[in-house]
Amino acid sequence: MKNHSLNQSYPSSKMTNSHRSILQKPLTYISMILLGMGVGIGGTIAYSYPNLFKENTETIAPSTKTEIPEQWASLPPITSENFVTDVVQKVGPAVVRIDASRTVKTEVPPMFNDPFFRRFFGSQIPNMPQEEIQRGTGSGFILSNDGKILTNAHVVAGTQEVTVTLKDGRTFTGTVLGTDPVTDVAVIDIEADNLPTVKAGNSDNLNVGEWAIAIGNPLGLDNTVTTGIISATGRQSSQVGVGDKRVDFIQTDAAINPGNSGGPLLNARGEVIGVNTAIFRNAQGIGFSIPINRAQEIADQLIAKGRVDHPYMGIQMVEITPEIKQKLQETGELTINADSGILIVKVVPNSPAAAAGLEAGDVIQSINQQPLTSPSEVQKAVEQIQVGSTIPVEVERNGKPLNLNVKVGLLPNG
Repeated sequence: MKNHSLNQSYPSSKMTNSHRSILQKPLTYISMILLGMGVGIGGTIAYSYPNLFKENTETIAPSTKTEIPEQWASLPPITSENFVTDVVQKVGPAVVRIDASRTVKTEVPPMFNDPFFRRFFGSQIPNMPQEEIQRGTGSGFILSNDGKILTNAHVVAGTQEVTVTLKDGRTFTGTVLGTDPVTDVAVIDIEADNLPTVKAGNSDNLNVGEWAIAIGNPLGLDNTVTTGIISATGRQSSQVGVGDKRVDFIQTDAAINPGNSGGPLLNARGEVIGVNTAIFRNAQGIGFSIPINRAQEIADQLIAKGRVDHPYMGIQMVEITPEIKQKLQETGELTINADSGILIVKVVPNSPAAAAGLEAGDVIQSINQQPLTSPSEVQKAVEQIQVGSTIPVEVERNGKPLNLNVKVGLLPNG
């Protein structure tokens, strides 16, 4: 008989599974009871508060709709065009190309015609043409539908007929109605009807920084458009380097090159505010235009009578500065007591100023009882006086006031 030890072990797996099956049954029953209770309670809450889970769902779920910021909602839709395109389409057909040619006589040096010189150098003397034809291209714009065109005087100088080419390709022979070198304005007439025209703006109300658009034919490149801003207004002719002109210029950084002369400078509405006329050599972004109000005034006179009558006194003047005063004193040409004012540096012989007794060294205080502080103000004051009128001019001479009466004359041509 074999003895069985009480400590004999049984396989552990059998012992564990047996015990687990006994314990799991009541736990399963309890879990099912609790699950049923939870579902019942949850259903009751969902039925009683239907919006509770809806609100949470909307908050958590990502939105599929893109919200537009309120400040953007009022902006116009983006298109492929802009205001410059609109201006060019509206004004471009009224901008023309002007081709002018002039005959210039060439002077042969006197020694080339000397018989003694020719005897020794005969065939070696170059044959120099007596006349030379110079050709140039400029721009202009149509003022009236019957063919009146505004341009620069220097574009048509020395000729009475020019060739005018429209944007649509039509070509006309233009007759120069008149030129005014003092303001560099000219008017051409072509035989045509129903032409596109420009609309003039008001150059007296320009603001520095507003848009400027130039259209013209620079360097032979027809219908070229450039943009920029109004850089300055009221630039004096002496500042621009054309002291003989009676114009205060508009300065712009819109690109202006040779061939742009006579073309329009436009604002953002497509209105002409100036006539492009000059550039600084070796400078970029510095161009000048004649204000349209002044150009239109001159054009009206050229159309009416073919010329412009400018009042004339016959003086050359400069604004007194410490540098000017020191330079004149060093040269000994003039003795100046005043530290500021408008100094007369020359009186033209046989001029109205000479006849009235004005002298070099006089300092102008007022003209026609209007106090003045700069040469440009003197020009403006004289320009407003009718030719033939007599006006009082107050000057300071040797530190003492002096009143003279000047009978304003007509500015000589050339």
